[in-house]
Amino acid sequence: MSVIQLPPAVLFDFDGVIVDSFQAHFQAWQSAYKELFGESSLDFPHQELCGKSPLLIAEYICQRAGKKEHAALYFATKSAHLHSSQTAPTLLPGVKEIQTFLHGKDVPHGIASNATRDFIGNSISQLQLGFVTYLGVEDYTHPKPHPEAYLSLAKELGITPNDYEKTWVFEDSITGTEAAKKAGMFPVGILTINSETTMKAAGSKLVFPTLLEAYEFLRKGH
Repeated sequence: MSVIQLPPAVLFDFDGVIVDSFQAHFQAWQSAYKELFGESSLDFPHQELCGKSPLLIAEYICQRAGKKEHAALYFATKSAHLHSSQTAPTLLPGVKEIQTFLHGKDVPHGIASNATRDFIGNSISQLQLGFVTYLGVEDYTHPKPHPEAYLSLAKELGITPNDYEKTWVFEDSITGTEAAKKAGMFPVGILTINSETTMKAAGSKLVFPTLLEAYEFLRKGH
């Protein structure tokens, strides 16, 4: 059996890779919209907004509703609704397996997401995950598709630039894949929302349905 070389580090997106949090986010966007504008109907094109920062999503929704000047308040209100929720997002397959595997092999790993830091931290606690290092959208000036998120996480984990091209980045969105590419890292696609063809066209070097298959791929090589 051929031995698969372990990456020097593994970086993870959060939504769509580790958890399915669409319903939690959508409910928060919807309840915040109703609180601010008194309307319960909300047009939310999931595919188009996937992977974007929450402030950009707030600006997009408010602009389409003719309420552009309220975007910052809408973002803050939605964040408050999301953080006060006691409902954990759905854990996706393979998360605990791959995190335990990487920990056992002493491979540095962490999360960099366009989600808020509080949401990531609350979800890690609720789902009893082993991630210690994670960054949210407040931790960098430029959200994905800018590479700052992954460059900041690499620095946090002590990864040197010489190892960037071999550092795996798990992403399910085109936005995040672009960030990994711009950081000079090795994008790995998770097929939560996009097809294999779409993710490979975006720059994914490998693709897996979920982290469970990625874990099996790494485990079988060792």
